[in-house]
Amino acid sequence: MHPLDNPVWSSLVGPHHQLAEGGDLVARYPPEVSHFGGFPEPPEPRHWEALEELVGPGGVLIVTGHVGDPPAGWGVEYDGVGIQMIGVHLTATPDEVVARRPEVEVVALGAPDAADMLDLVALARPGPFSPRTWELGGYVGVRRDGELVAMAGQRFHPEGWCEISAVATHPDHRRQGLGEHLVSVVTAGVAARGETPFLHAAADNTGAVRLYEAMGFTRRRTVRFVATRTPGDGSASPTPTLPPVHR
Repeated sequence: MHPLDNPVWSSLVGPHHQLAEGGDLVARYPPEVSHFGGFPEPPEPRHWEALEELVGPGGVLIVTGHVGDPPAGWGVEYDGVGIQMIGVHLTATPDEVVARRPEVEVVALGAPDAADMLDLVALARPGPFSPRTWELGGYVGVRRDGELVAMAGQRFHPEGWCEISAVATHPDHRRQGLGEHLVSVVTAGVAARGETPFLHAAADNTGAVRLYEAMGFTRRRTVRFVATRTPGDGSASPTPTLPPVHR
Protein backbone atom coordinates (compact mmCIF):
# COMPACT_ATOMS: atom_id res chain seq x y z
CA MET A 1 0.00 0.00 0.00
CA HIS A 2 1.22 3.48 -0.85
CA PRO A 3 1.65 5.57 2.34
CA LEU A 4 -0.75 8.19 0.98
CA ASP A 5 -3.50 5.60 0.54
CA ASN A 6 -3.85 5.64 4.33
CA PRO A 7 -2.02 8.83 5.37
CA VAL A 8 -3.25 9.01 8.97
CA TRP A 9 -2.21 5.46 9.80
CA SER A 10 1.06 5.90 7.89
CA SER A 11 1.80 8.97 10.00
CA LEU A 12 0.89 7.41 13.33
CA VAL A 13 3.02 4.30 12.78
CA GLY A 14 5.76 6.38 11.12
CA PRO A 15 7.19 9.83 11.87
CA HIS A 16 4.36 10.70 14.31
CA HIS A 17 4.61 7.46 16.31
CA GLN A 18 5.61 9.42 19.42
CA LEU A 19 2.19 11.10 19.35
CA ALA A 20 0.18 7.94 18.72
CA GLU A 21 -2.30 6.57 21.21
CA GLY A 22 -3.47 3.00 20.66
CA GLY A 23 -1.79 -0.12 19.36
CA ASP A 24 -1.55 -2.49 16.41
CA LEU A 25 -5.26 -2.44 15.57
CA VAL A 26 -6.02 1.27 15.83
CA ALA A 27 -4.24 4.51 16.67
CA ARG A 28 -5.14 8.15 17.03
CA TYR A 29 -3.63 11.51 17.79
CA PRO A 30 -4.37 13.00 21.22
CA PRO A 31 -7.66 14.92 20.72
CA GLU A 32 -6.02 18.17 21.82
CA VAL A 33 -3.60 17.73 18.90
CA SER A 34 -5.92 16.33 16.23
CA HIS A 35 -9.27 14.53 15.97
CA PHE A 36 -7.89 12.08 13.39
CA GLY A 37 -7.17 8.40 13.85
CA GLY A 38 -6.83 5.34 11.69
CA PHE A 39 -6.44 1.62 11.38
CA PRO A 40 -5.10 -0.85 8.81
CA GLU A 41 -7.35 -1.24 5.80
CA PRO A 42 -9.87 -2.64 5.35
CA PRO A 43 -11.13 -2.45 8.93
CA GLU A 44 -12.62 -5.57 10.43
CA PRO A 45 -15.05 -5.77 13.37
CA ARG A 46 -12.11 -6.14 15.77
CA HIS A 47 -10.70 -2.82 14.53
CA TRP A 48 -13.97 -1.01 15.19
CA GLU A 49 -14.15 -2.64 18.63
CA ALA A 50 -10.62 -1.48 19.41
CA LEU A 51 -11.48 2.00 18.18
CA GLU A 52 -14.53 2.16 20.44
CA GLU A 53 -12.42 1.13 23.43
CA LEU A 54 -9.73 3.71 22.57
CA VAL A 55 -12.06 6.66 21.97
CA GLY A 56 -14.60 5.89 24.71
CA PRO A 57 -18.40 6.33 24.78
CA GLY A 58 -19.69 9.10 22.56
CA GLY A 59 -16.23 10.05 21.33
CA VAL A 60 -15.63 11.54 17.89
CA LEU A 61 -12.84 10.46 15.59
CA ILE A 62 -12.23 11.31 11.94
CA VAL A 63 -11.02 8.43 9.78
CA THR A 64 -10.10 8.37 6.13
CA GLY A 65 -9.43 5.91 3.34
CA HIS A 66 -11.33 2.71 2.51
CA VAL A 67 -13.03 2.60 5.89
CA GLY A 68 -16.40 1.25 4.85
CA ASP A 69 -19.38 2.14 7.02
CA PRO A 70 -19.20 2.30 10.82
CA PRO A 71 -21.00 -0.50 12.70
CA ALA A 72 -24.62 -0.24 13.77
CA GLY A 73 -25.06 2.09 16.70
CA TRP A 74 -22.27 4.44 15.66
CA GLY A 75 -23.07 7.99 14.58
CA VAL A 76 -21.79 9.72 11.46
CA GLU A 77 -21.20 13.43 12.01
CA TYR A 78 -19.69 14.05 8.58
CA ASP A 79 -19.08 11.98 5.46
CA GLY A 80 -17.42 13.76 2.55
CA VAL A 81 -14.97 13.43 -0.30
CA GLY A 82 -11.71 15.26 -0.79
CA ILE A 83 -9.13 15.43 -3.57
CA GLN A 84 -5.64 14.34 -2.59
CA MET A 85 -3.01 16.34 -4.46
CA ILE A 86 0.78 15.93 -4.55
CA GLY A 87 3.59 18.37 -5.29
CA VAL A 88 6.18 16.06 -6.80
CA HIS A 89 7.64 18.72 -9.07
CA LEU A 90 7.63 21.65 -6.63
CA THR A 91 11.32 22.41 -6.08
CA ALA A 92 11.51 26.14 -5.27
CA THR A 93 13.72 26.88 -2.28
CA PRO A 94 12.47 28.79 0.77
CA ASP A 95 14.57 31.82 -0.24
CA GLU A 96 13.14 31.78 -3.76
CA VAL A 97 9.58 31.67 -2.44
CA VAL A 98 10.13 34.51 0.03
CA ALA A 99 11.66 36.61 -2.77
CA ARG A 100 8.42 36.37 -4.77
CA ARG A 101 6.54 38.46 -2.21
CA PRO A 102 9.14 40.59 -0.37
CA GLU A 103 6.43 42.93 0.88
CA VAL A 104 4.76 40.09 2.84
CA GLU A 105 6.43 39.41 6.19
CA VAL A 106 6.04 35.72 7.02
CA VAL A 107 6.52 34.78 10.67
CA ALA A 108 6.90 31.42 12.38
CA LEU A 109 4.00 30.42 14.63
CA GLY A 110 4.10 28.41 17.83
CA ALA A 111 2.86 28.21 21.40
CA PRO A 112 2.59 32.00 21.97
CA ASP A 113 0.33 32.21 18.89
CA ALA A 114 -2.01 29.34 19.76
CA ALA A 115 -4.95 31.51 20.85
CA ASP A 116 -4.67 33.70 17.75
CA MET A 117 -4.56 30.61 15.54
CA LEU A 118 -7.74 29.27 17.11
CA ASP A 119 -9.43 32.65 16.60
CA LEU A 120 -8.48 32.64 12.92
CA VAL A 121 -9.70 29.06 12.49
CA ALA A 122 -13.06 30.06 13.99
CA LEU A 123 -13.41 32.74 11.31
CA ALA A 124 -11.94 30.96 8.28
CA ARG A 125 -13.00 27.36 9.11
CA PRO A 126 -10.24 25.53 7.23
CA GLY A 127 -11.09 22.25 8.99
CA PRO A 128 -10.41 20.55 12.33
CA PHE A 129 -7.93 22.43 14.48
CA SER A 130 -7.33 21.70 18.15
CA PRO A 131 -5.54 23.74 20.81
CA ARG A 132 -2.28 21.84 20.23
CA THR A 133 -2.49 21.24 16.49
CA TRP A 134 0.33 23.75 16.04
CA GLU A 135 2.66 21.16 17.61
CA LEU A 136 2.53 19.19 14.35
CA GLY A 137 4.96 21.82 13.11
CA GLY A 138 5.89 24.10 10.28
CA TYR A 139 3.27 26.76 11.00
CA VAL A 140 3.79 30.18 9.48
CA GLY A 141 1.56 33.22 9.27
CA VAL A 142 1.07 36.84 8.34
CA ARG A 143 0.14 39.53 10.86
CA ARG A 144 -1.37 42.91 10.10
CA ASP A 145 -1.32 45.50 12.91
CA GLY A 146 -0.62 42.64 15.27
CA GLU A 147 -3.60 40.54 14.17
CA LEU A 148 -3.00 37.11 12.68
CA VAL A 149 -4.71 37.29 9.27
CA ALA A 150 -3.37 34.22 7.45
CA MET A 151 -1.64 30.96 8.30
CA ALA A 152 -0.67 27.52 7.01
CA GLY A 153 1.18 24.56 8.45
CA GLN A 154 1.70 20.81 8.43
CA ARG A 155 -0.44 17.87 9.52
CA PHE A 156 -0.07 14.23 8.41
CA HIS A 157 3.49 13.02 7.98
CA PRO A 158 3.86 9.64 6.26
CA GLU A 159 7.46 8.60 5.71
CA GLY A 160 8.90 10.76 2.92
CA TRP A 161 5.77 12.92 2.66
CA CYS A 162 4.29 15.87 4.54
CA GLU A 163 0.79 17.34 4.29
CA ILE A 164 0.14 21.07 3.96
CA SER A 165 -2.86 21.90 6.12
CA ALA A 166 -4.86 24.53 8.06
CA VAL A 167 -4.63 27.06 5.23
CA ALA A 168 -6.69 29.94 6.60
CA THR A 169 -7.14 33.61 5.67
CA HIS A 170 -9.18 36.17 7.58
CA PRO A 171 -12.29 37.12 5.54
CA ASP A 172 -11.20 40.78 5.49
CA HIS A 173 -7.83 39.91 3.95
CA ARG A 174 -8.76 37.49 1.19
CA ARG A 175 -7.99 37.86 -2.53
CA GLN A 176 -4.49 39.11 -1.73
CA GLY A 177 -2.73 35.81 -2.39
CA LEU A 178 -1.72 35.37 1.26
CA GLY A 179 -2.92 31.79 1.53
CA GLU A 180 -1.23 30.83 -1.73
CA HIS A 181 2.01 32.43 -0.60
CA LEU A 182 2.00 30.65 2.74
CA VAL A 183 1.29 27.31 1.05
CA SER A 184 4.34 27.96 -1.12
CA VAL A 185 6.45 28.82 1.93
CA VAL A 186 5.47 25.63 3.78
CA THR A 187 5.83 23.55 0.62
CA ALA A 188 9.34 24.87 0.03
CA GLY A 189 10.31 23.99 3.59
CA VAL A 190 9.03 20.44 3.13
CA ALA A 191 10.90 20.01 -0.15
CA ALA A 192 14.09 21.50 1.33
CA ARG A 193 14.33 18.65 3.83
CA GLY A 194 13.94 16.03 1.10
CA GLU A 195 10.25 15.22 1.52
CA THR A 196 7.35 15.57 -0.91
CA PRO A 197 4.42 17.88 -0.06
CA PHE A 198 0.80 16.86 -0.47
CA LEU A 199 -2.56 18.28 0.55
CA HIS A 200 -6.30 17.66 0.50
CA ALA A 201 -9.00 19.90 -0.93
CA ALA A 202 -12.74 19.42 -0.65
CA ALA A 203 -13.98 17.83 -3.86
CA ASP A 204 -16.66 20.49 -4.31
CA ASN A 205 -14.19 23.34 -3.76
CA THR A 206 -13.28 23.64 -7.41
CA GLY A 207 -11.67 27.05 -6.91
CA ALA A 208 -9.14 25.67 -4.42
CA VAL A 209 -8.41 22.66 -6.63
CA ARG A 210 -7.75 24.93 -9.63
CA LEU A 211 -5.48 27.14 -7.53
CA TYR A 212 -3.41 24.21 -6.28
CA GLU A 213 -3.14 22.85 -9.81
CA ALA A 214 -1.92 26.25 -10.99
CA MET A 215 0.70 26.11 -8.23
CA GLY A 216 1.98 22.77 -9.57
CA PHE A 217 0.10 20.22 -7.46
CA THR A 218 -1.40 17.30 -9.34
CA ARG A 219 -4.40 15.15 -8.46
CA ARG A 220 -3.57 11.73 -7.07
CA ARG A 221 -6.87 10.27 -5.88
CA THR A 222 -10.17 10.98 -4.19
CA VAL A 223 -10.31 10.42 -0.44
CA ARG A 224 -13.27 9.80 1.83
CA PHE A 225 -13.34 11.52 5.22
CA VAL A 226 -15.74 10.21 7.89
CA ALA A 227 -16.23 11.78 11.31
CA THR A 228 -17.76 9.01 13.35
CA ARG A 229 -19.08 8.99 16.92
CA THR A 230 -18.84 5.90 19.08
CA PRO A 231 -21.99 4.61 20.81
CA GLY A 232 -22.81 6.17 24.16
CA ASP A 233 -23.21 9.57 25.75
CA GLY A 234 -21.32 12.14 23.70
CA SER A 235 -21.92 15.13 25.94
CA ALA A 236 -18.24 15.31 26.84
CA SER A 237 -17.00 14.91 23.27
CA PRO A 238 -17.99 17.86 21.09
CA THR A 239 -17.91 17.48 17.33
CA PRO A 240 -14.74 19.03 15.83
CA THR A 241 -15.02 21.81 13.29
CA LEU A 242 -15.92 20.29 9.90
CA PRO A 243 -15.34 19.68 7.03
CA PRO A 244 -12.01 17.94 7.66
CA VAL A 245 -10.30 19.17 4.49
CA HIS A 246 -9.18 22.51 3.06
CA ARG A 247 -11.82 24.90 1.83
